[in-house]
Amino acid sequence: MALYGVLGDIHGNIEALEAVLAELDARRAHPILCVGDIVGYNADPDRCVELLARRGVAAIAGNHDLIGTGRLGFERCANNARYSLQRTRRTISARSAAWLNALPPSRTVENGAVALVHGGVRDVQLYMKTAQQIARNAELLRLDFPGAQVCFFGHSHEQKLYEVGDEGVRELPGAGLHQLAAGRTYFINAGSVDAQRKREHRRAEFALFDGEAWTVEFLSCRYDAATTEAKAAAGGYRITALRDRFYTWRRRLFPAL
Repeated sequence: MALYGVLGDIHGNIEALEAVLAELDARRAHPILCVGDIVGYNADPDRCVELLARRGVAAIAGNHDLIGTGRLGFERCANNARYSLQRTRRTISARSAAWLNALPPSRTVENGAVALVHGGVRDVQLYMKTAQQIARNAELLRLDFPGAQVCFFGHSHEQKLYEVGDEGVRELPGAGLHQLAAGRTYFINAGSVDAQRKREHRRAEFALFDGEAWTVEFLSCRYDAATTEAKAAAGGYRITALRDRFYTWRRRLFPAL
């Protein structure tokens, strides 16, 4: 049994990633699990990949990792995501791309009791935000990972805790420490390391999962958001208003592009 650090949706934000890893080190969390989207949106994809690789983080591929390395298209991307990922494709090193290409789409830990996915269990780009989506994915979890009682996911950038039982799906308050119950299935989003697109705060989010006590704790920490934003703007990762309108116009006229 272990005290796991759980994180995801880093999106090339090295300042936020370093802050989160420092917090996890202070709490002696090991190993560290990552639910994907290591690159995209911000200017340090190579540094984020190098740091995770050097730390031996158990990671899976998110949709931005797949798109940023050319294995998935832009069809379901918002304009700002498409623009930044085009930049990522041009700038990411061959070494980083090879590491990302080797990541599995999912994985399990704790002898199969804990599963990691990025979006949905079978759809890397699914935003799991409703009770109906959680219920459907709980069925898929039982089929694909029959021993899993906990599923960590990402993609929606919100710290969330869903409990699935015979009576249905219940969303629990996301803050603080939670004791998980035997005989239930849990879908847990640790939040997003990258907070550059959040309006309410600029704090890097993550979680601690205790495999022995069977608890999860939602946490966050400050990071140098101003530096992250300045580098992203200077590096060409931020879409302009004019190009945003152009992308919208092109999508309406040529949906296949």
